[in-house]
Amino acid sequence: MTSPTAPDDEAAGPTEWGGSVGVGPWPGPWPTDARYDRALLADGDRRNVADRYRYWTLEAIVADLDTRRHPFHVAIENFAHDLNIGTVVRTANAFLAAEVHVVGRRRWNRRGAMVTDRYQHLRHHPDVGGLLDFAAAEQLVVVAVDTGPGSVPLETVDLPRRALLLFGQEGPGLTPEARAGAALTVSIAQFGSTRSLNAGVAAGIAMHGWIRQHAGPPPG
Repeated sequence: MTSPTAPDDEAAGPTEWGGSVGVGPWPGPWPTDARYDRALLADGDRRNVADRYRYWTLEAIVADLDTRRHPFHVAIENFAHDLNIGTVVRTANAFLAAEVHVVGRRRWNRRGAMVTDRYQHLRHHPDVGGLLDFAAAEQLVVVAVDTGPGSVPLETVDLPRRALLLFGQEGPGLTPEARAGAALTVSIAQFGSTRSLNAGVAAGIAMHGWIRQHAGPPPG
């Protein structure tokens, strides 16, 4: 199966060939490995993917990622069409989270994900209760990332290896039900005048905190 042509918003980065991002048509004899996409070999690969995945089919890339995914999950509440969800998905893909969970509204603006939602496993829960049931069944420790009473500094805490990092939507933060269902609430140190961080930024900081404690060096 050939992968679809990359939309314009997937191409991001410096020019590498012929005025376009990525690599051109495969030079010389084509590889016979089934992971390679014949359309990409013929036309070039303009996707924003790591070099080791150049010319691979979408399915082959996802299959390879699935052999290396980290055991942490990410969840974000979406009761007011939070525009940060795309950023959270893109960052979760970068840090190779097991899954991203969207709680509340099923629909969200995918443009911010920059097509990484094709490579990242996503799951929807209509409400927080469904998410907490999933976490219990999978033996995931729910870690809320939020400011407020009872939170401990992210910079000082040992994050569980099998964690579900839970984020609220921009503005109101986590719902009371989400906070109540968390085994641990962590906050991110801030030194300026603003009361809170952007939800997408907070998610990236927390995920990288998990990576620093539990992940080895990336391949290649």
